[in-house]
Amino acid sequence: MARPMTVAEKILAAHAGLDEVKPGQLVECDLDIVLANDITAPIAIDVFRELGATEVFDCDRVCLVPDHYAPNKDIKSAEQTKKMRDFAHEQHVTHYYEQGCAGIEHALLPERGVVVSGDLIIGADSHTCTYGALGAFSTGVGSTDAGVGIATGRAWFKVPPTIRFEINGELEDGATAKDIILHIIGMIGVDGALYQAMEFAGSTIEGLSMEGRMTISNMAIEAGGKAGIIEIDDVARAWLKGRCERDYVEYHADPDAEYAQVIAIDAADIKPCVSWPHLPSNTHPVSESRHIMVDQAVIGSCTNGRIEDMRAAAEVMRGHKVADGVRCIVIPATQAVFRQCMKEGLTDIFLDANCVFSTPTCGPCLGGYMGILAAGERCVSTTNRNFVGRMGDPTSEVYLASPAVAAASAVAGHICLPSDL
Repeated sequence: MARPMTVAEKILAAHAGLDEVKPGQLVECDLDIVLANDITAPIAIDVFRELGATEVFDCDRVCLVPDHYAPNKDIKSAEQTKKMRDFAHEQHVTHYYEQGCAGIEHALLPERGVVVSGDLIIGADSHTCTYGALGAFSTGVGSTDAGVGIATGRAWFKVPPTIRFEINGELEDGATAKDIILHIIGMIGVDGALYQAMEFAGSTIEGLSMEGRMTISNMAIEAGGKAGIIEIDDVARAWLKGRCERDYVEYHADPDAEYAQVIAIDAADIKPCVSWPHLPSNTHPVSESRHIMVDQAVIGSCTNGRIEDMRAAAEVMRGHKVADGVRCIVIPATQAVFRQCMKEGLTDIFLDANCVFSTPTCGPCLGGYMGILAAGERCVSTTNRNFVGRMGDPTSEVYLASPAVAAASAVAGHICLPSDL
């Protein structure tokens, strides 16, 4: 009889063709999806060529998404995107999304049903862990591993131990999924789950939408996590229904599975919070951050650019204007979210508030373009990282927050709660 296993262990065992695996074991696995973007794909393509490969392992299982510097900001980014585009066409890659059809990769692929529960996914982008919200084992890798994966459909893994986070109870008014994950990272630190799978469970998680769950899984990497997994349930099944390109497999943790740690969290202890520079773990209650003036707000990204996030920000901004001297950049994560914002009148709310409303792009999150900060400027952002120089000049500062807090702060000109307006 196989040993009791966690979700992460079961997915890795199944894809390695083994009855069981245990933490620390090295396994070689078949992959369901290999992902790369306009920054990482060109290097992965070079690796593919160096291997002497002539065909991708499966043209339906390789995903190439131009989203970081797209629409292209300069000649270099145009060349990188062209290299990926030419490769996608040469290899008849099904899941290549041209600008105008694309979006931020980690919102786009779940939206399109390309990634599903039970998958083993690698992506040459650290926030590939987002898809764990669907009950998949999904992790970021370097471009070399992605190139090998594109050629062979296989990758090696060291089976990670799993930390289980059990969050139960009702969130207080104003607290969101973003606050849950910032609270956890604040508790354990940016290396608190280093090379460990993070499994999120409990009544609070069960009560979240898929958008909220993806926000949590997305930032597992900010705690050092190898994956951020939420077991599939009726909420996930409803999301997947009519959306999936493939049949999915459900994996559930055994009741007696062994965890490296089980951390219990009372949802009532989670406050609306903001991560001060220069670490996501440097969390403080919003109520203690009102003195911090801001020059810019960014609402979007693979963390908080979905329609639920747009609605939350628009509800706060309705009838208000962005403060004098503040720029607010709103970026829906996909074309479908952009269209839904138009349909619901959210676009008008943002434009009436004097926001910039942009086509989908990762641009400002990584300091690429569309919102670079000058020396000494401060930005409140719904993105996932606030490292030194992340959005521009090394002396600039990034404060991580939920969409509602970012929107309220743009209106007030300083970090605040929506109830302060």
